[in-house]
Amino acid sequence: MNSTIGMSKKNETFASNEESSRVYKNPLLHYLSKTHISVPLIIFYGAGIFISSYAYLHFQLGILSILLLFFTGLLSFTLIEYLVHRYIYHLPSVYDEKGAIFALHGIHHKYPKDKKRLVMPPVLSVILASMILGMNYWLLGETGFPFTAGFLFGYAAYLSVHFIVHRFSPPKNIFKKLWIHHSIHHYQNDEVAFGVSSPLWDYVFGTMPKTNDSSS
Repeated sequence: MNSTIGMSKKNETFASNEESSRVYKNPLLHYLSKTHISVPLIIFYGAGIFISSYAYLHFQLGILSILLLFFTGLLSFTLIEYLVHRYIYHLPSVYDEKGAIFALHGIHHKYPKDKKRLVMPPVLSVILASMILGMNYWLLGETGFPFTAGFLFGYAAYLSVHFIVHRFSPPKNIFKKLWIHHSIHHYQNDEVAFGVSSPLWDYVFGTMPKTNDSSS
């Protein structure tokens, strides 16, 4: 069932197309809030490849098992991406410019074209990734390595899609749907279209935009 939620009032004041000016007076916070896209892509694509290779070389896991766990981790990331975006990144406090959580996502809705604020600061990302690897190893043992590799690779893929959608014109092929889907979330209704790398979970949980939204 498609969502029928109306346009959010938040988007009436956010979604500036201008690149952001100085947001934080503290120079350290200001510096940490800006990230070039190449930094997390190198970190997380590299981590996905390294952890997969480590699992193959050091554990008694076959290639098919590693691939299956890798893609299970990648699919799991798309679900976590959806849930975090919907239920954490869109808490009311995320739009409070005085709050710390504003740096995670509110600032992106205010300045969606700022190419250095399209990704989470890498310091925080690395800390979270290390915690995820540790938790998965504790829960899953050796199989947690290729699972985490796929999860981190999925995060890097999400960052790639998100950056491309915001910085480049939509292509004239099937991938154009990703541009339309995310543009609806930013410029029409931020209470639908939470999936960025894929609309899969919007279909599952009923948050796909209405037909008239997606055609406008």
